[in-house]
Amino acid sequence: MEANWPSTLVADTIAPIAIDQWEKWMTEPQVHGHCDERFAAVRDVFANNLKTGVDVGASFAATIEGEMVVDLWGGFADTAGTQPWARDSIVNVYSTTKTMTALTALLLADRGVLDLHAPVAKYWPEFAANGKAGVKVSHLMSHTAGLSGWDTPLKAEDLYDWDRTCALLAAQAPWWTPGEKIGYHALSQGFLVGEVIRRASGKTVGTVFREEIAGPLGADFHIGLDARHDARVGELLPPNVGLGQGQDPASIGGRTLSNPKLTALEPRTRAWRAAEIPAAGGIGNARSVAEVQTVLANGGVSKGKRIMSDMGARRALEPQFEGVDMVLGLPIKHGLGYGLPSEIMPLPSKNLCFWGGWGGSLVIVDFDKRACFAYVMNKMGDGTTGDLRAFQLIMPMYQALMA
Repeated sequence: MEANWPSTLVADTIAPIAIDQWEKWMTEPQVHGHCDERFAAVRDVFANNLKTGVDVGASFAATIEGEMVVDLWGGFADTAGTQPWARDSIVNVYSTTKTMTALTALLLADRGVLDLHAPVAKYWPEFAANGKAGVKVSHLMSHTAGLSGWDTPLKAEDLYDWDRTCALLAAQAPWWTPGEKIGYHALSQGFLVGEVIRRASGKTVGTVFREEIAGPLGADFHIGLDARHDARVGELLPPNVGLGQGQDPASIGGRTLSNPKLTALEPRTRAWRAAEIPAAGGIGNARSVAEVQTVLANGGVSKGKRIMSDMGARRALEPQFEGVDMVLGLPIKHGLGYGLPSEIMPLPSKNLCFWGGWGGSLVIVDFDKRACFAYVMNKMGDGTTGDLRAFQLIMPMYQALMA
């Protein structure tokens, strides 16, 4: 890495940060938490990412057999470099939120409240409009429903109006024949699955998640954040490339990622944090992500508490569709709410699921090794569903596990 990289980055992407502050971060990285000795290489990578400016503030956590074997955090939670990333710092994780919404749906299915292969209209009758009577809940969870975006032009604040946002999707015709193609439902998936959850359970997705998963586990992850937590929320540093940038605005991808137009500054507002945006608005840290998703990795149990059955957890691995995603432009294999191993995710285990968020956050659930890995940061990269920083931390985990 060239010596002038941090100053170039500041000039090109986040100019308000002073060069001397970057130099302070590079020479005085603060890494906190614990890391089992067998995974010491993970701590080294984490510290180096902070030292070199690859990360500004971040957290990484990993569980094996339900035990938290790595729980690291460090750097700064704000762009001014005045607020250290603390143990309880939390930040918006964008599409890693989808795994929380998916887990909530899987939980309801495990309890018999929701049939994932039933028509959406069974729970949400208005959804049958415009040829969608045959669309299944599983189509929503696997991004094959043909509703990856809205026909109606939206602004960011429209996402705070749950009823209107869902009503628009219910009335809309699919952009392709449901079940025949895949296109990443970047924002719409959360409203679609969330409304099914609300109709089936009588409670919002954020409420079910809090009462049945996060609350019992004591996990500091939120879909709809109470104002009392605002002081702990870190500032995201927006990426170089905006969502949908470079895509034909008339294409499926352009229509999906550019409506509404998001800047990554929205999570600094109370309105965004308070709203339930179940595909992109979740707020937490790596520890809380790992605590929740360990439910899948550890046979339905996390922190000694059984949340769901092992069979119910393994439903995340049920293949739903494989093909080139029309929004992401990548070959994707999807299960029920999670990505599955494919040519773009060549990891050592066969029974594994994952997903990541705009800017870099990522969670991987490995059923074979009963392991969960989670990475959350505030300096956003250009990737839509994660980037290489997480893998730089996860690969030493696998190397140690396979030694």
